[in-house]
Amino acid sequence: MIPSARLIFLVLLLATPLLVGGAPDVYPNFLPGGQAVNLSGRSVADLALLCNVALLIVAGVDLLISGRPDDVEVEREISDVLSVGTPNPSKLLLRSRCRLSLEVSVHDDVGSLCETERMPQTVTLPPWKETTVTYTVIPRKRGAALMQAVHLRFPTLLKLWTRHEVRSLETPVRIYPDIRAVYRYELMASRNRLAEIGVRMTRMPGQGREFERLREYRYGDEIRHVDWKATARQRELITREFTVERNQNVVFMVDCGRFMRNETDGISYLDRALNSAIMLSYIALGQGDNVSLLAFSNRIERFVRPVRGKPGIQSILRSTYDIQASTAAADYSMALEYLGKMQRKRALVVLITFVTDETQLKIIGESLQLRSIPYLPLCVLLQDVGLREMADKIPETDLDAFHSAAAAQILTGQSQQVRQLRDNGVMIVETSPDLLTERLINEYLTIKMRNLM
Repeated sequence: MIPSARLIFLVLLLATPLLVGGAPDVYPNFLPGGQAVNLSGRSVADLALLCNVALLIVAGVDLLISGRPDDVEVEREISDVLSVGTPNPSKLLLRSRCRLSLEVSVHDDVGSLCETERMPQTVTLPPWKETTVTYTVIPRKRGAALMQAVHLRFPTLLKLWTRHEVRSLETPVRIYPDIRAVYRYELMASRNRLAEIGVRMTRMPGQGREFERLREYRYGDEIRHVDWKATARQRELITREFTVERNQNVVFMVDCGRFMRNETDGISYLDRALNSAIMLSYIALGQGDNVSLLAFSNRIERFVRPVRGKPGIQSILRSTYDIQASTAAADYSMALEYLGKMQRKRALVVLITFVTDETQLKIIGESLQLRSIPYLPLCVLLQDVGLREMADKIPETDLDAFHSAAAAQILTGQSQQVRQLRDNGVMIVETSPDLLTERLINEYLTIKMRNLM
C-alpha cells in the first residue's frame, strides 16, 4: 500500500496543531450564537489529535471497503517465439472479481532482453468484467528470455491509498532472428513486388544445365540446344530450355567474434548477419539447395548440418537463436579447417564478417587460399558506418582533420586489400549493415543464374 498525496496532505495539515499545541497562544473561536470563547493551544492539540484518530479510522475503513489486488486476475498472451528488433503483439487480460469499479494502472516487466511500447496503461475495470490491454514487445537481443511479472496499481475508493502489487507471471519466450522478413518476402514474391525490398528477380533461361521444358525456337537461341527429334515431329524448330540446377550446397559461415558486437540502430552486427543468413537460407531452400550454417569465434560455436526444403528453416532457427558474440577474436583458419572435415562436397561458402583493418583481410585471404577443397567462397564484409562517416566528415578543427585523415587511411588500406582478394579469385561483397539482406539475395541469385556453383 502506498499513501496517496491526498492522505499525506491531510496528515500534514492535522499534524501542524500538534506541533504548536504547547504554545501559550490563545485562538479565538466563535460559536453559532456569536459568543466568543478562547481555546488554549492544548485544546487545539486535543482536537487535532481527535481528527488524526478519525482520519486513521477513515483510512482503515477505506482499505476495508475498497478492492484488493487478489480481486484482479491477470493473464498474459504472447507468442512463445519473438523476432528480434521488430514489434511483437502482446496483450494482458484483466478479470475483475470485485463488486466495485477499479481504475487499474498496469505495467508488464518483460525482462532485460526486451522493451515495451504503450506501457504502462491505465484502464477502467468494471465489476465482474474483463478488459484487454494491448501493447507491443520489442526484443533487443536474441536468446531465451523470461517475462517475470506484472505490476498492478489502483487507488482505493476514497483515494487515500494506492494499492500496488508485483504479480509473479513467468512466461518463457525464445527470441529468434527477424523471421518476419521471411513472411514479407513470401508476400512480396506472391505479388511480384520483390523490387520494393531491393531484390532483383531476373530469369535467365538457357543458362543452367537442368532441363526444364521444350519451346519454339527463337532468334538468338543456340543451335546446340535444338531438339531435333521434337523438331522432326512438329516440323518446326524446337529448342530445349534449361533452368538452374537444384540440390547444390550453400554453407553460411557467420563470424561471432568480438568485432560483431558493434551495433547500428541498437542492433548488433551479429544479429544483422544472422537475420540475413536466415532470409537467404529460406530462399536457397526454396530453390532446392541444401543449406548448412557454421557459427564460429575462436572456437566452433554451432554447426547446423545440411537441411533441405523450406521446413528446414525451422531447424536453422532453433539451432541459432541463442548464439551470442564472443569476447575473443575470430579464427578463420580454424573455422575453415573444421568446415573442410564436415563439408567435403563443392559448396558456395558465404562468409559474413566485420573487419577493422587490412591485416584481418589478409588473414581471411590466406585462410581461403590454403583450402584444397573446391569451395566457391563469397566473402561478405560489413562496413564500419561510424568510420565511413568520420572519413566523409568535413573537418572544422585540427583534431577533426586528424580523425578524418586516420579514418580515410584505414578505409584506403582495406580497399587495397579487398582489390587484392578479388584478383586472387575471392568474390567480395562490401555493404552497409542495413543493406546486407538485399545484397546477399541478389548476389546469390546472380551466382545461380551464372551457374558458378
